[in-house]
Amino acid sequence: MSLSNESTDPTPTTRQDSRPGFEDTEPDNSMREFYELYQELLLITLVLTGIIFFSVWIFYSLNIALNYLLGACTGVVYLRMLAKDVERLSGEKKQLSKTRFALLVGVILLASRWNQLEILPIFLGFLTYKATLLIYVVRGAFASDLSKFR
Repeated sequence: MSLSNESTDPTPTTRQDSRPGFEDTEPDNSMREFYELYQELLLITLVLTGIIFFSVWIFYSLNIALNYLLGACTGVVYLRMLAKDVERLSGEKKQLSKTRFALLVGVILLASRWNQLEILPIFLGFLTYKATLLIYVVRGAFASDLSKFR
């Protein structure tokens, strides 16, 4: 029972909610920016992975390069899971899930049990997505510095 005369009907929060039957329409501006950022980070991660994989193969061995690639693929899956988790954030869900960390723990445990896998290249491969974030931040900092001089 409500004491006020205001309606308690839910109000649409986005353009998608306001028009029934148009659930697959274009997302609002902030979500579009999020998807563009995600695509850019994924592309940079994949390019870095390829460059580092071939460099490790040339300077070390194929086995170590494949261990790195396993870790880098785990990092890409982790990045994808993180993006899906961020995408689900809403008014009622205010926290990110911590289950995606189990992915890294599982791969490290697998590497510790299987003799042909090496933990360090796998872990460093996993951290490739962090290098992507570092590149993105540094590039953004330089872009903002250049715009100040204009």
